[in-house]
Amino acid sequence: MLTSDPPTAPAVRRCQKAVNSLHSTVYFTEDLGKALAEYGITDAMGGYLTGRTAPLGAVGPGVVTALFYSFKHDMVAGHFPEVWQRITPAQAWQERLRAADATLRRALGTESLTAQPVREAARLALTAAAGGRREARPMFAALADRPVPQEPHLALWYAATLLREHRGDSHIAALATAGLDGLEALVSHCASADGMPRETVMTKRGWTEQDWSSAEDRLRGRGLMTTDGALTDRGEELRAALEDETDRRDRAPYEHLGARGVALLTGLCEGFTRSAAAAGIYPPPLVDFFAPGSGQAPTETPA
Repeated sequence: MLTSDPPTAPAVRRCQKAVNSLHSTVYFTEDLGKALAEYGITDAMGGYLTGRTAPLGAVGPGVVTALFYSFKHDMVAGHFPEVWQRITPAQAWQERLRAADATLRRALGTESLTAQPVREAARLALTAAAGGRREARPMFAALADRPVPQEPHLALWYAATLLREHRGDSHIAALATAGLDGLEALVSHCASADGMPRETVMTKRGWTEQDWSSAEDRLRGRGLMTTDGALTDRGEELRAALEDETDRRDRAPYEHLGARGVALLTGLCEGFTRSAAAAGIYPPPLVDFFAPGSGQAPTETPA
């Protein structure tokens, strides 16, 4: 359904960032890691991969590498399919929901979880997610098959996760069309003005210094990177074009919600992320990326 008041492109991007920042709170607490440790899953990235892939079922490393795009296959293969001998996908999904519950209780305060702002944000986010397109979006489609949690704060987190995966699938399609492999996409993102810090993502995704340098050389060969590791004008133009293309592919949920709904959802989620920042959920180096009002939110999709 296309509303009569479609939102502008800047409004859509701002909303997506606010929603993704709320979704991301679960990555910065120990709740999921502690739960998965009971199953013998003690590696932090193994826990991340297990939780995020749970809606897909007991997939192998090839599927995970293909869908996550910027993770080194050798690192992924160190966890899959062995992890499914320790925990089932259904168990992993329930542990992820429990982790989201614990995280949001600290981020927002228990008394806020059933209050009107959370209920309204959940309604708006679910309305947007209902406009998402499953075609060529496997992460979104798999997650969309899960039932909506009954608790308002978990319904909100679930809907935020749906919207995050819808954009992620859209972004990966744009990256592949542009001819960037997974590591080149990550390196060029980190080199951009608003990218995530290299030290935050390189080793966590399994890449070595040599891998990183080789990708930089490939980008230089295409005229996208300078000798000192910055993006050239062409590189900056490519990154901007990738975000514009991602926006285009990701518009359906926000057009379904409409301009007024997008503005309301943005304001609510930005307020929630400021509360999360005040509660110390985001690590200090990343507060500026995730909490509007505490700093500048990122202007690119990390991939």
